[in-house]
Amino acid sequence: MRRAEIKNIASYVDLDDDELERQLISEGLTFPVVNTSGHELFDANGNRELSETERQLMSDQLEEKFSEIFDILRIDRNDPNSTDTPHRLAKMWVGELMAGRFEAPPRIAVFPNRKKVDELVISKGIKVMSICSHHWQPITGTCAIGYVPRAKVIGLSKFTRIVEWFARRGQIQEELGEQIADYLVRMLDPVALGVVISSKHYCMIARGVEAHESSEMVTSVMRGELATNPSLRAEFLQLIQ
Repeated sequence: MRRAEIKNIASYVDLDDDELERQLISEGLTFPVVNTSGHELFDANGNRELSETERQLMSDQLEEKFSEIFDILRIDRNDPNSTDTPHRLAKMWVGELMAGRFEAPPRIAVFPNRKKVDELVISKGIKVMSICSHHWQPITGTCAIGYVPRAKVIGLSKFTRIVEWFARRGQIQEELGEQIADYLVRMLDPVALGVVISSKHYCMIARGVEAHESSEMVTSVMRGELATNPSLRAEFLQLIQ
């Protein structure tokens, strides 16, 4: 789309998905839903499991495109520091930074709550490494997850795997927290659940307003009694500080 065609795009942020789709269709601003190879296109923070062969083909195709970008930017790949950079970039985007889009969910063992634990169980300091879906700049920070079990408990190390699976995609932080919370609610059916993320956004630090590197964004998602019980929520927030 040309800039003139999207001059009113800021007004779309208040629309829900159905309203946004109708508005875009009415203005002829919709994008394709499949790529030129016929593969489904899906949200930056979505997931479709791909085979190793499919991911390797994707990486090979991406390497060609990064080579074109280097030509456009007039970067001489006779420079030894840039010779293999298109290959490294393609491998990084497919196999690391956006791996959560294409990999199966982590295998998570859930155990019975035999001792009837009914207090907060918390894991904090979980590393968040993600990519802003607006500018493809890093999002780095930490996540804290707390829950009050009902019939099921989970190994604390599994929280790290779940956070990484959802973070390794194009994200906005608000949706990242919601995705993690939704997944854990479905898996554990807890009495209470809280997900708090604090992170730096380099789309704001390295460009744009060029905020100070200490600038952080904090989001919280509270479910069950953590959403309705102020004293329990206060205890959780105090414990994760």
